[in-house]
Amino acid sequence: MKWYVVYTQAGKEAFAAQNLTNQGFEPYLPRYRKRRRHARRIDMVLAPLFPRYLFVRMDPRQQRWRSINGTFGVSHLLTDGAVPQEVPDAIIDAIRAHADGDIVSVLPPAFRKGQRLLVTDGPFADLQGIFECVDDQERVVLLLNFMGRVIPARLPGHAVTAA
Repeated sequence: MKWYVVYTQAGKEAFAAQNLTNQGFEPYLPRYRKRRRHARRIDMVLAPLFPRYLFVRMDPRQQRWRSINGTFGVSHLLTDGAVPQEVPDAIIDAIRAHADGDIVSVLPPAFRKGQRLLVTDGPFADLQGIFECVDDQERVVLLLNFMGRVIPARLPGHAVTAA
């Protein structure tokens, strides 16, 4: 059996996973602990690692995979034309290697405040900036000198490296 990608309705990842399980499919919804600020409190909640996406293991030759598209909480199964889009086992294995059950460990980059960083990906690629902090969504806040002004830019951790 192979893994495939399911695109869910917004905020319905867990609901879709439960309904897929009820139909006899094997879903995998990797989640991580996210810091949430609400009503002057900060707490940790479980959030999908890939918002609006989950994985399902199935054999499209043996199972009625088109029924996934009609599952409550599911928008549609990702396909390549009329064929479900397969995910290499190595990707799922890599995610599970950083997980305890379905909870994935997401570590923010280990940079020091004031450290000079180089942007390696995205529209600011090849610019240097000063590391400020990691925000609530685990994104790196970098101060960039851009067009004569210092602006804060929020970038994913993989898009920066030490200069």
